[in-house]
This record gives sequence, structure tokens and C-alpha cells, in this order.
Amino acid sequence: MAEAALLDPDEPRPVTLENEAGSSVFFLTCEHAGRAFPRRLGTLGLPEHETRRHIAWDIGIAGVGRELSRRLDAAVILQTYSRLVIDCNRDPNVPSSIPELSESTEIPGNRGLDEADHAAISAALDRRAGADRPSALVALHSFTPVFKGVSRPWHVAVLFNRDPRLAHALAELLRAEGGLMVGENEPYRVSDLTDYTVPVHGERRGLPHVEIEIRQDLITEPAGQREWAERLARLLPAAYSEFLRR
Repeated sequence: MAEAALLDPDEPRPVTLENEAGSSVFFLTCEHAGRAFPRRLGTLGLPEHETRRHIAWDIGIAGVGRELSRRLDAAVILQTYSRLVIDCNRDPNVPSSIPELSESTEIPGNRGLDEADHAAISAALDRRAGADRPSALVALHSFTPVFKGVSRPWHVAVLFNRDPRLAHALAELLRAEGGLMVGENEPYRVSDLTDYTVPVHGERRGLPHVEIEIRQDLITEPAGQREWAERLARLLPAAYSEFLRR
């Protein structure tokens, strides 16, 4: 279903691009930032409490993304609507982009926005390339401390597919912080079938890239969001410098 047919004129656009003119090499994405639902879809048949859970959005990551954007002077793009409407880290042509089941929760009704998020990222990266601006893609996500009864011990993880260089450099720096359990391709793995941002916007463009997953209980509140944004604002430039030497 096209965006024009789904969203009323007074509703927000599917994505927000902030600080596009920022001077940083880093281009930040928060594909699961928002938990809004288009008015015409209601809540897809879900009770309100379900729309506040991880199944609907990446809790805390919008705050991290905006604060990291401010600290790095980096562009950041954030999805407005819940990933239950459309998962913008999935190819829009695969069924999982419009989920009928998330974790163990059935989604009684569902519709899709168009490819607005993918198009917005592509257009912004095209503009940067046209202006001879280098880009390093950083996809920001959060994950639940417990999934289907299984505890997840990592505080943070870096994800990658074919090119691990920036991810490995960042993981080394995170471990050197002390006191952090750092995962690599945990609790998820990146692949062409299950992901979109890294394979398409990162790998196909030949951009340095990394996906970062932060455990949600660490960033639920603003203080935690600021702490992690400060940490990543210190470590990402150092990791990028190391990447350039590899």
C-alpha cells in the first residue's frame, strides 16, 4: 500500500532525517526508532501494552541516536512508525518486512508503508557521494535482555556480514573500556536474507559500516542513552581511524 493511501495529510512522514549537513563522516540510522501507527491502522489489533514492548520498536535507540548525532555532528535518520507496520531493516519484498508474528505475539492486522525509509537513506547517501563527502554507515539498534525466557548477557554487540573491519575495530575498543561483555554477531547475525541496511546501503556501496546493538535495559532512561552516546562518540572515530589503517 502506498504511503499516500495509508497516511493522512496531518500525519508525520515515515522517516526523519536530522542534521544532514553535519560535518561528520558518520551516517547514523535508527530503523526501529519509532513506535507510532498510522491512524488508519489503529494498533493492528494489538492492546496498548504490546505496542510499548520491543516487538514494536527498539526501546531507547532514538535517544542514543539523536545524542550521538549531536556529539559527532553526524546526520541521523530515524523511522517514525513501528516496525510492526513495516520493518525497515528488511527487504520490502520479503514477508518478514510486514510481520504477522513478532516473538510470540500474533499481529492480527497488518499493512505496509512503501519503501520510504530505504529511499530516504539511499537519497541522503547519494547526496553525500555527489558532494564528495565520505560516509561511514552506523546502524543503531537495541535488544531485549531476555528473549523467550533466555537471558542475553552482552551489554553491547557489533554486527557485520562480509566485511568485519570496522566492527572488529570497534569491538576491541569497547572491550578495552573494561566491565563490558561485548558480542560479535550476537544476539543476531547479519545476512542478505534477514537484513537490508548493512548489505544494501553498506556493502553494495562499498562503505565502511557496522551495526551496533545495545541491551535495552542500559538505555531505557535518558541517563543511559547519554552514557552510551558519549561512549560511542569517543570510540567510533577511533575505530574509523583504525579501519583506515587496516
